[in-house]
Amino acid sequence: MASNAKRQILDGALDLLRAEGGGTITLDAAAKQAGVTKPGLMYHFPTKEALMLAVVDHVADRWETLLLDRLGQPLETATPHQRIRAYVEVALAAEFDRADFAIYFDAHYRTALTDAWVRRMEPWLAVPDTLPDTARARLAAARLLADGYWIAASTGVFPVPHRDRAHLLVVAEDLLKDESS
Repeated sequence: MASNAKRQILDGALDLLRAEGGGTITLDAAAKQAGVTKPGLMYHFPTKEALMLAVVDHVADRWETLLLDRLGQPLETATPHQRIRAYVEVALAAEFDRADFAIYFDAHYRTALTDAWVRRMEPWLAVPDTLPDTARARLAAARLLADGYWIAASTGVFPVPHRDRAHLLVVAEDLLKDESS
């Protein structure tokens, strides 16, 4: 039951960010959105920072699930090319919205939230210094292509037409070629 209540609160907090005109996560608003009392919310998340950290983890959990499904193997056994490819494919294929972007963007103004994102995403995006510079640049370019697409799609600002996704993936695949093998 506690797990369901937490999920309901976290999903409700994200729904606040989807509100027309943009929304804000406060303890009061999150409690109201989830249909719980403020003390009920605070039982699970005693402070706004605790709630925000949990929302970041909630969104990162979704990313991680999508990434692992796309990767098709344990993260620890994947090469940098395989990890970045999974990231690119998820960013170009999954449906995201302004709540995903808002929680990611907001995190960069709070060190604890930034640290949570970095901790969760760094294993996917880290590129070893031992790779040749051109390979590192190609992986970075593919990742940045995916980031740009994701931002445009999740914010709705200058989104790329849906029909162009497959073509972008072809461009990304060219960047992701592992020329060392």
